[in-house]
Parts: sequence; structure tokens; C-alpha cells
Amino acid sequence: MKEKFMKEALKQAQKAYDKLEVPVGAVIVKDGKIIARAYNQKEEKNDTTNHAEILAIKKASKKLESWRLLDCDMYVTLEPCSMCAGALIQSRIRKVYIGASDEKTGACGSVLNLLEDFKFNHKVEVEKGVMQEECETMLKNFFKELRVIKKNS
Repeated sequence: MKEKFMKEALKQAQKAYDKLEVPVGAVIVKDGKIIARAYNQKEEKNDTTNHAEILAIKKASKKLESWRLLDCDMYVTLEPCSMCAGALIQSRIRKVYIGASDEKTGACGSVLNLLEDFKFNHKVEVEKGVMQEECETMLKNFFKELRVIKKNS
């Protein structure tokens, strides 16, 4: 089941990739069904906060007509940053499944761990390494292509 939902997050990441956005995709699941899908749109919208996780949370909140995403899980292709980890806590997401770790800005264990090392009013469970190889490969390919594009422009 985890792989099924991470594959859907990877489809979202591919949409970002195709638009030369860092390929991160996220889906939110409730009762075994996807209720929100999103991908990074930082470059496209010129908005620092348009990370896949934030956009997915907004869509899920609209669908459920509540900011509390109780009994919802997120599948995301790259470890959330501190902004997104904070949003997971604030939105009351139950669990986050992460594909690739982010050694530069990851806030779920790589650089720091907002979800486990601090005493917040809500605890988000974390599972890392879901389809890790596929998620890492997409990111590596993207940055390799981006370097070529920048070199040739």
C-alpha cells in the first residue's frame, strides 16, 4: 500500500520536473483514498511557500473543510524542510512517509528533527525510505539536467 501512494507522489514530482521545478510530489491519504495531490510550484508561482507539502495540505483542508487533517497521512518524495515539517505538525497529519532524505534542508531527521526532537502539541509519526531509490534517482537526474541547461545558457 505504501508503494502505491508513493508512486502517486512520484507522478506529482514528475509534473514539477517537467516544469523545471525541484521534483517533489506529495499526496495526502485518508481512509485509504487520496484526497489531495500536489507538486512544487515555487519557481512557477514565484512563491517560497509553494512546496508540494504545503499545497497538498491546503487542498486537503479545503476538501475536508477543516484545517485539522486528523487520520490523514502524507506521502512525499523528499524529506520535508522545517517549514513543511512545521505545517505537518500544525495540520495534525498522523504520519508522513518519506522517499528520499534531504541532507541539506531536511527537518525530519537529516539536518534536524522537528517531528521527534521537540515537545509540540501534536506528534507526527515518520517512516523514511519508501521507494527511496526511485525518489533519489529522479532528484539526481533533475539536478544533472539542470546543470547542463545552465551551462548551455
